Amino acid sequence: MAESRDREDVIDDEMPELSEIDDEAWCDWDEEDQSKGQLQIRCLFCERLFSSAQDTFSHCRAEHQFDITHVVHKYGLDCYGFIKLINFIRIRNPSAESFKSILGQIPWDNEEYMKPSSIDDPLLQFDVDEIWECMEEQTCSSEQVDVESQTQAAHFQRLQGAEKRAKEAEAAVERIMKDFEKMRQYVQDFVINADARTGTSTTNTVADLREDEDSVYFSSYGHYGIHEEMLKDKVRTESYRDFMYCNPHIFKGKIILDVGCGTGILSMFAAKAGAKHVIGVDQSEIIYQAMDIVRENELDGVVTLIRGRIEDVELPVDKVDIIISEWMGYFLLFESMLDSVIYARDKYLTAGGAVYPDTCTISLIAVGDRKKHDERVAFWEDVYGFKMSCMKKAVIPEAAVEVLNPETVISDPCVIKTIDCNTVGISDLDFNSEFSLKITEDHECVAISGHFDILFEKNCSNKVMFSTGPRSIKTHWKQTVFLLEQPVSVKKGDVLQGKIACCKNRKDPRSLIITISINDMKQTYSLQ
Repeated sequence: MAESRDREDVIDDEMPELSEIDDEAWCDWDEEDQSKGQLQIRCLFCERLFSSAQDTFSHCRAEHQFDITHVVHKYGLDCYGFIKLINFIRIRNPSAESFKSILGQIPWDNEEYMKPSSIDDPLLQFDVDEIWECMEEQTCSSEQVDVESQTQAAHFQRLQGAEKRAKEAEAAVERIMKDFEKMRQYVQDFVINADARTGTSTTNTVADLREDEDSVYFSSYGHYGIHEEMLKDKVRTESYRDFMYCNPHIFKGKIILDVGCGTGILSMFAAKAGAKHVIGVDQSEIIYQAMDIVRENELDGVVTLIRGRIEDVELPVDKVDIIISEWMGYFLLFESMLDSVIYARDKYLTAGGAVYPDTCTISLIAVGDRKKHDERVAFWEDVYGFKMSCMKKAVIPEAAVEVLNPETVISDPCVIKTIDCNTVGISDLDFNSEFSLKITEDHECVAISGHFDILFEKNCSNKVMFSTGPRSIKTHWKQTVFLLEQPVSVKKGDVLQGKIACCKNRKDPRSLIITISINDMKQTYSLQ
């Protein structure tokens, strides 16, 4: 919007004479700077230019039979309604004649017309209240006119307009409350599905998400906070940077696709590594900040940013040479963003191209932290003298994302899943695996924890990797902890064997259902 000028609210005692072409009296308004001849106002319906709003409106009435006073009065327009009217005419270019045949809802009564087509349209600075004041003064000077009834009619028109807007606001609030109730009901209805309990996979993909659930996911990435956290994760960000800067032969002269580009940091790394063209795609509103960031760094000649889901947008190229993406979630697969990378790979990646990172592994370890178990699980057995053991059924199935004390790790890691991003299919992301954890000290195993490792290897002369395990430098992914209902006593050298099943939650495919079996115990967890 154009910046508003300071406006005086005082009407001069003596109103200036209107031109002969103006057959109705007009109230004067402050036109500072207009008298200097600097203001150029384009007619609402043709290309004629005028030095004042008064002359513009007089011309519209005489040449186009469009009386702004009549329209303001007829539809009870306040300042917002007037702004929408002006923007509607500027954007849609309707004929003046069309205003005589408006029936039902006025076509400019939409929030989209609060945004001007021109940032310096002087008519948007006009105070519509002066038209109402002028009408009241005209009423006072007219013969055989009931002043009181006419003024009340004018105010009644404005009241009707205000009442209409209030009803629309009420309807909007009601829609929001209904949407909120739908989401609340969705959460209340959440149950662990039967497929997850039996360890069988589900064929649901991100494409099966209801629109409202997906919009919640993407809107969470519209706020700068989550991107600040990721950018400040040096392990994550510097690993991507080092991979690209230390392997420029992979990027030189190539077309790169960045899936889920966020602030555009990976796209800019790729551009600096020598890419010919980088295309970043992101559905969240952070893309608009990313565009400013790219321009600020003078990389807009190389980097093109597109808002939308990769499954929905149309890229400016048929094929790309390299796909980069930071798609990893908690326990690697939470959020299901790898599904989108696979879609992009299958549709856009040229033969011989590559996806980076290219190899990922998920590992489990045993945790011996009796204090953690007492605080989270045993606590409910005696709460100020009362038994609340039933609460364990709510606490235990909820996987925790936290930073483990490396001293509480009591086993060697065991890899349960390896993913090659250049060949994996969506159906491969639901999996079952056996695991064997070699115990490194006498203790009680109170939880199983999961983490992942990321590798940049394919065609790399300088390979890069990083780990999110508890014995590595902390990352924003932390570790995913699955508490056991009952601790398991173990001794150094023992091998704790079990099974794990991981699949998408059918009710929310971005979350995970994980079932772990150890000895005769079996517990299903949700990660959401």
